[in-house]
Amino acid sequence: MTAPEQKKVASAFRAPGAVDWRELVAEDVADKAKQEEARKAKDELKNVLLASLQMQHLVVLAGSGCSRSAVGPSMQDLWNGAVGEEPSACAKATAEKVKHNLEIQNIEAFLSRVEAFLQVDPDDKDVSTFLDASKQVILNKCSVFLDPANLGAHKTFLHRLSRRRVRDQRLRVFTTNYDLCFERAAAELGGVALDGFSFTAPRRYDPRFFGYDIIRRPRSGDDLGHYLEGVFLLYKLHGSVNWARGEEGTIYENDKPAPAEACLIYPATGKYQQSFVQPHLESMAQYLAAVREPNTCLLVVGFGFNDDHLAEPLLAAVQSNPHLRLIVADPGAQSNATNANRYWKRFFELSERGEDVWFINASFADFAQMVPDLKSLTPADSLMKAIKGVTREL
Repeated sequence: MTAPEQKKVASAFRAPGAVDWRELVAEDVADKAKQEEARKAKDELKNVLLASLQMQHLVVLAGSGCSRSAVGPSMQDLWNGAVGEEPSACAKATAEKVKHNLEIQNIEAFLSRVEAFLQVDPDDKDVSTFLDASKQVILNKCSVFLDPANLGAHKTFLHRLSRRRVRDQRLRVFTTNYDLCFERAAAELGGVALDGFSFTAPRRYDPRFFGYDIIRRPRSGDDLGHYLEGVFLLYKLHGSVNWARGEEGTIYENDKPAPAEACLIYPATGKYQQSFVQPHLESMAQYLAAVREPNTCLLVVGFGFNDDHLAEPLLAAVQSNPHLRLIVADPGAQSNATNANRYWKRFFELSERGEDVWFINASFADFAQMVPDLKSLTPADSLMKAIKGVTREL
């Protein structure tokens, strides 16, 4: 399977305190003035990103938009799989019982009503059968699409971000996606994702492993070793397609878990409560702590701020953490300023007031190409860039 052609978006960014968007690509090649403006905008954004990626803490919050770049399923795909493009008889019967209007094609809203219904009437076999079948569809659709040939954006993104100075904290990636895109991309690059699981098979979950790291130890001499490159921390906030929960509550890796044992937070309003049960509790705790750290850059990519339990702490952190820089990259960022949910609108308001919130109108694949390669600048190049910056100011 090859990646579908993505609809091209107009690349642009908006800085704190500004209300206008600055285009990164001028469509009219004959307009020299526009071309020069776009070049200056691109240089400014590159410098901002370069400075941001060298902050002490670098954190990523990745949503479904990242998986879409690798041909992952959309929420509409999950609806079509569970309910049917033309609703199945089972879906119609279930919708009638739980009082859901099937014209509202929202899988999260539908499954929320199904789960609420089963809390009242747990013995309804037809509704429980539909719920189990829907979970199996979601599990399958988030598992089978993965093709290493479609992971170009993930590989570029990880390759550039994980090449940080060893004295800085490790890159931390928080994702709401169930799939294995980041794990497979890291494997393709020869990197290592520390995901809270043991290093030996069978791999079992233990939060202690998030505190471990990897060093390269020399074969001889007194040198104690150096941190290995390409290592990052991966927190899967809503679980993973290869996590299973054992009878005693143990979390272990399983390539094909059954829906009943799969350790996933399925799309439904109950995911807020489920986020505070292990193993999700540990990831949430790390996320809540990460957004409060001083000297932190948080990159939000492909995330629509539709999960209150993740958006609310971030909104609070922007307002209370003066050392947090938030960079939001989304192909619909420009339109989301007025047409999206309350979190988008609030973040735009804070940015206009001068809070350190940046918006980039770009897809995940395009943003990955914008990320500067930290290893591409030699110390001499960095010094020359700094001198040029001072010269311009004078």
